[in-house]
Amino acid sequence: MARVLVGVTGGIAAYKACELVRLLVRAGHEVVPLLTPGAERFVAAETFRALARSRAGAEPFPHLERADLLVVAPCSANTLAKLAAGLADNLVTETALAHAGLTLVAPTMNPRMWAHPATQANARVLRERGVEFAGPEEGDTAEGERGVGRMAEPEELLRRCALLLEGRTRLSGRRVLVTAGGTREPLDAVRFVGNRSSGRMGVALAAEAARRGGRVTLLAANLQVPAPADVELVETPTAADLERETLAHAPAADLVLMAAAVADYRPAHARSDKRPKDGAAWTVELEPTTDVLRALAEQPADGRVTVGFAAETGPGGAARAREKLEQKALDLIVVNDVSRADVGFDSPENEVVLIGRDRERAVARAPKEQIAAAVLDEAVRLLEERRG
Repeated sequence: MARVLVGVTGGIAAYKACELVRLLVRAGHEVVPLLTPGAERFVAAETFRALARSRAGAEPFPHLERADLLVVAPCSANTLAKLAAGLADNLVTETALAHAGLTLVAPTMNPRMWAHPATQANARVLRERGVEFAGPEEGDTAEGERGVGRMAEPEELLRRCALLLEGRTRLSGRRVLVTAGGTREPLDAVRFVGNRSSGRMGVALAAEAARRGGRVTLLAANLQVPAPADVELVETPTAADLERETLAHAPAADLVLMAAAVADYRPAHARSDKRPKDGAAWTVELEPTTDVLRALAEQPADGRVTVGFAAETGPGGAARAREKLEQKALDLIVVNDVSRADVGFDSPENEVVLIGRDRERAVARAPKEQIAAAVLDEAVRLLEERRG
């Protein structure tokens, strides 16, 4: 089994970390508890050592020990800020800075503290570095307020730990093709027809697939966010570029995730120079681009799993997505409502429905990194069922 470091920070929720340690030990993991001075104001270190079945002084440099997973639970607002800034002023933050494996944090704090822009900025920084988040959850807090700030329950944290540890190798050796961003179709030398996709969802999928051991190729259409460092990056600025590279790379892929927003139309006649502004009207004729998903469906699949995305508005979106699933021979389609201002385009969060041939699953609003994990969970399940 795995070696798990459990960092406990100051807060009343420290008592829940005792149960988490007990559950991890019962699951067969080797657990090393690490406490901040603030945590010891709530629960003694001896309690954690007893639950972990470890002895004091067993690790002379515990923050430098090799481990498969670091869990910080509870993670206070103060510790979250330290982790984002790279500070190392106690055993937990020293460990986080030296740890090279998977990291899961379970924030807990007053709802107003969690909602503060500084805390949200710290969370974004950590997610961009690949740190996984569990919670915080909505409910009553210790000081009597209600809102988002409660620590995730130990059973949920155990489940997330199992998924992370299992996911380290579930895509090992598999080839994964991901498309991300929004294509731009030139009108002239400086203008284009485009869309609002930032590529954040596709980048999150590529990063998650790479974390699970996949050999990832990312077809990038005008990304507005940095691409992961551990993937093969291929620039595909236009629909034609993305079509060409998708059809070239897909035959070797085990899993294809088509998250890019590909233009449905392009100017029929693009100018090579800049059209001067002269006060006259400019009538542009648009012609349809190739339907990349339909073209992909015409290729032999050879056991490949293909995941499409449907950006829908208004009622009937799920029904249209189901039709798309059938018409384009998809194994899974991810549906989200882009008419909402709080999720989807231009937002770090999303809320989706995963529609497959045998079941549907709603994924509640969450950061796109968590949405990506949910999508990969389902896609990997389908891949394993298909290829044994």
